[in-house]
Amino acid sequence: KVKERIDSLHESNPMLGHRGCRLGISHPEIYEMQVRAIFEAAATFDNSEDIKIEVMIPLAFSVREVDLLKVRVIEVINLVKAESGKNFNYQIGTMIELPRAALRAADIAKEAEFFSFGTNDLTQTTFGISRDDSGGFIGEYIDGKIIEHDPFVRLDIEGVGELIKIATMRGRSTRPDIKLGICGEHGGDPKSIEFCDQIGLTYVSCSPYRVA
Repeated sequence: KVKERIDSLHESNPMLGHRGCRLGISHPEIYEMQVRAIFEAAATFDNSEDIKIEVMIPLAFSVREVDLLKVRVIEVINLVKAESGKNFNYQIGTMIELPRAALRAADIAKEAEFFSFGTNDLTQTTFGISRDDSGGFIGEYIDGKIIEHDPFVRLDIEGVGELIKIATMRGRSTRPDIKLGICGEHGGDPKSIEFCDQIGLTYVSCSPYRVA
């Protein structure tokens, strides 16, 4: 039975497979466990309301996904509230990691209180290139002047950047005060940060080793 279960979970291309919010929809107990852990941790503090909690739903391509998971997230939060007697200050938002999500940002902003642009995945899904496997040919593309730089190191302004601009504009058309930022390796690249500043994003973030 274990072997059959392992085989059934195998994926040929897991980067585009059963992950992100898809996993949360198929197996809601995973997200319920994670949300409970976050809010039970916050409840251990006397000043739980002073803690600004952000719950971010990953890899959504539609407002319906965000809506379904948001309902479940709030149910768990309310349970922890009842059990702990504490109140919480939180927002529920989403990662914009797919071109469809960027184009449907006006709808998604009806449910998402903030967007974090997952630029690593947004670059992968826009170019159709895996970040893990691009090393074998990306140098030839730069040498041949097909592209100016590795799009996983410096944000591709013309393509990926255009999707971010569209999503920013459309998200704000629905929710003018929406918080917007990027979460990816590009958050450590000066030129990419300059672009984010120009279009009025709220913040950039990246892994520690990318900080200048």
